[in-house]
Amino acid sequence: MRPISEATRAAIIAARSQSAVTMRQWREGSEVRAATAAFADCGASPERAADRAEALLADKGWAEALLAPLVGALAADPFFEPSLKFHRDSRRVGAVLFDCPAASIAASVGNAAAMAAQPPRSIIFTGRIAVTRVVEAGGATLRRWTAVPVSPEHGTARCVAAESRLLRDGTLHRTDGRIEAQSICDATRDVVTLVATIRAGAAPLMREFDLETGMQLRVADGDDRPSRTAMLLQFLRVAGKAEASAAFEAATRAPDFHLRWAAMREWLALDAARAAPRLAEMARADPCDKIRVAAAHMHGLVEARLAEARCPG
Repeated sequence: MRPISEATRAAIIAARSQSAVTMRQWREGSEVRAATAAFADCGASPERAADRAEALLADKGWAEALLAPLVGALAADPFFEPSLKFHRDSRRVGAVLFDCPAASIAASVGNAAAMAAQPPRSIIFTGRIAVTRVVEAGGATLRRWTAVPVSPEHGTARCVAAESRLLRDGTLHRTDGRIEAQSICDATRDVVTLVATIRAGAAPLMREFDLETGMQLRVADGDDRPSRTAMLLQFLRVAGKAEASAAFEAATRAPDFHLRWAAMREWLALDAARAAPRLAEMARADPCDKIRVAAAHMHGLVEARLAEARCPG
């Protein structure tokens, strides 16, 4: 590996300062302000946010004007460093262009050769509504699936194929990731998209399904915050921090049903006597019917164990 010359090093350092100036001006520009205003009053309505996203992405001029300063800066200086969140996998690369509490907008380029070499074996239902503008369709097909309940009482489902469609430049489509999933396939050229992902109304869990059998493979948090909280609670339990009961109590009242139950399980493992009254309350009044059933069953077992501990003879 050749060492970096002093001239190149100086150019990189100079580019960092200019990059910061360019990005600040870009974020203060009219296109970013327009996106901020579009999502400002969406509140907790995913449909309203999706409507605003469609209106924004349908404006070809807005998208082009949003990207023009960044493209121009990179053309003028190969060391330009846009301070954006980038994401990359084996099939595509992308960057988050806009982010606010209601939605985020990302640009993505799908590699046609990589997509052909690695056809998907599973599909993910993201749990969120997404609005996609196809900038360059690349001759690709959009394959689609829906989630069909199999056992409503246990919350299980399987995915079935829906009607596929040929992608065309400039088209918009909306996908409800709570019950729909999609994958871009059979591209002859690279595929370029702009995708607005709506945060409001999102399902708490992402679900992955096997495409051959249609059966659910696994679930994961759609938001990493509940996962971090659950990990911290597990650490407190392993460390034997019984004095942290307030943290467990608070987590059992979290909006996410799976976090509430994970917190209760950790609390019971740490200090069942202190956790039992809250467990009884969850059995009576938790918003999730599945948690009420599980808590009622668990409460009987816990009370029996506590009784044994109080009367060893």
